[in-house]
Amino acid sequence: MSRQTTVPDPRPLPLCRALTASLAVLIAAAAAGTTSAQASPATPEVPTNIAVVGDFKPYLVAHAVGWQVHHCAATATGYAWAFDGPVATLHDDRNQLIGTHSAGPTWTARDGSSVVADVVDRAVVSPTAIPWLLLRKRSVTSGPDGDRLADTTHIQRIATTGGLTPAAADCTADTVGETRSVPYTADYVFWKATGAAAA
Repeated sequence: MSRQTTVPDPRPLPLCRALTASLAVLIAAAAAGTTSAQASPATPEVPTNIAVVGDFKPYLVAHAVGWQVHHCAATATGYAWAFDGPVATLHDDRNQLIGTHSAGPTWTARDGSSVVADVVDRAVVSPTAIPWLLLRKRSVTSGPDGDRLADTTHIQRIATTGGLTPAAADCTADTVGETRSVPYTADYVFWKATGAAAA
């Protein structure tokens, strides 16, 4: 009795073709995602007086969630709220913690690098939120684990909500020394010189 030999069909099976096509799509999507993640943020649309002018480009956007802190103080003419500074955490587009924001004003990345900046100008965009700002670097510091913020030249505060100074009538002789922490959110756009290394 002779044994019959089956010759394999050299044509790809339909399932194999489908899996191959799916794999190609996934690889292309992953590559596109990597390119997108490495791309610089878009230049935000802002009032002219807080635009960054010159050979600079945005390299990081941090979403802040926190408080604008004030305390009631006696003045030469009565009583008024004095600004102590912000207390906020900074997050990326995936809601991952990337740093903090504190008085100074100071921004500190998780690698320990930081930047302190001075206000150049401001724009009131909404009556229910703190102004948008343009700030210029006063000083930068590299951290023990990196220098993510070390090339910063400017910072814009945009897309603000909340954070307004408490009502003047709430600061009286009875409330001197009282602290109010007003919730706020904002986006901070970090800029560097166009010739600076990639962040």
